[in-house]
Amino acid sequence: MNKLGFVFRSHPHSSAKGREGLDALLAASAYSENISVFFIGEGVTQLVANQKTAAIFSRDYVPAFKLMDLYDIEDIYVCLDSLKANGLAEAELVLDEPVKLKATKVAELLHRCDKLLTF
Repeated sequence: MNKLGFVFRSHPHSSAKGREGLDALLAASAYSENISVFFIGEGVTQLVANQKTAAIFSRDYVPAFKLMDLYDIEDIYVCLDSLKANGLAEAELVLDEPVKLKATKVAELLHRCDKLLTF
């Protein structure tokens, strides 16, 4: 079975990419158990808790990332260098314990995936 990698690299609420990526991820989990999820670059902002979206008239889908646990998606990686670059090293994230890795280790794990879907 191919290893699927879902890569989130865009800000939430600036486009539909994050929401569509989450929907695709949860749907794919019904067909495959071999899935890894990566939050890199600006994509780490997808996980920041308590985002205030009413002023931009956007539905706050970010808490739905917690559903990954219910869908048995366990390989979740957050780029530690990206968190620091975005000033989020100490930020509260919606996920309890994502694996935080240096960019070099994230790149290594990305290369192990057979297919990558980027959002």
